[in-house]
Amino acid sequence: MNRSESERNLTENRQTSHRILLVNYECPPLGGGGGVAAWKLAKGWVALGWDVDYLTSKYPGLSAREVVEGITVYRVPAWGRKDRATATMLSMLCYVISAILKGIQLCIRRHYRFINTHFAIPSGPVGAILSTVFRLPNILSVHGGDIYDPSKTMSPHRHAALRSVVNAMLRQASNVVSQSSNTHDNVRKYYNASVPIEIIPLAYESIDFPEKERSGLGMEEGIFYLISTGRLVERKGYRYLIEALSRLPEKVSLIIIGDGPLLASLQEKATTIGVADHIIWTGYVTEERKFQYLRAADLYVLSSLHEGFGIVIQEAMQVSLPIVATNYGGQVDLIDDGYTGLLVPPADVSALACVIRRLYDDPVLREILAQRAHKKLTAFMPSLIATRYLELIGE
Repeated sequence: MNRSESERNLTENRQTSHRILLVNYECPPLGGGGGVAAWKLAKGWVALGWDVDYLTSKYPGLSAREVVEGITVYRVPAWGRKDRATATMLSMLCYVISAILKGIQLCIRRHYRFINTHFAIPSGPVGAILSTVFRLPNILSVHGGDIYDPSKTMSPHRHAALRSVVNAMLRQASNVVSQSSNTHDNVRKYYNASVPIEIIPLAYESIDFPEKERSGLGMEEGIFYLISTGRLVERKGYRYLIEALSRLPEKVSLIIIGDGPLLASLQEKATTIGVADHIIWTGYVTEERKFQYLRAADLYVLSSLHEGFGIVIQEAMQVSLPIVATNYGGQVDLIDDGYTGLLVPPADVSALACVIRRLYDDPVLREILAQRAHKKLTAFMPSLIATRYLELIGE
């Protein structure tokens, strides 16, 4: 067989292959919403009959290779990661090197139809190099924090070197997908790459879980519980939520689900302003336990300075919780202010406390907002979102 015939056969194999390589340095239980979103997208492809390999970071206690829910997960060394919630610069750099080497092996053996890379930084170079070497389409999914994070001094939009890396990743990709109109606008505002950007929201799959009584969750009857989930990092704005709690009635308490580097400082703040006895810190919990807390709570609050999308909003929608959220980020695509939830400016403690108090005093409004929001979930079914990705490559 001559070279041209060999190349033609290779191209034909790729065109008929129903295999996808998903590249993401985070995958549950590592990381936050970006990993969760990629996982649900992968499940959508599996439901449509595709094989999905998920190339991600290794962490103590997690297997180097396993098949979970029909997805083959490959975990490569990412030395320097100190906890599940957050990655370090060293761990991200190690992942890039390890994932490129492993990705080369996989591409040789598996004949993928296309690559889907999540996060321009740090996963971007992995997908870009593999795409170039093996002449594969590369759909780059940008999630928000990888291009813009107002809480970080090292956010790529603030640094010329990192901006140039992101620009290169955007230009190299066959297609660029943003999860929200806000992420789309930030790409246009801060980066020079003139590339088409498709807005495709994050997939959401409802979680089945057994409900649990409040007493079994350490919650008291007669208390109005606010709840918020996510990593304890500056971007989540938890300090403003804790301050708002100090301005609310005695019968209001707060559940914070998640862990992260700000745990000690947030607990100290709660003690200082006298609300420590009104906060339940759960730390990391299973998906089942998280949804048990959500179901048992009264109001979901998103206090983030910025969100790329807001998967936590979708989770609150599933259990029909009324929602209060900040008005900057992808969450505004999910919440129509005054119709499916209430929005407030970020870092505005007075406004946050005011809208929480409004819903605390108005159970009828809480029910109306919650039911309207719940109905929106059908638009985010994984198979629907996965199909929109496939349409980008003509499948």
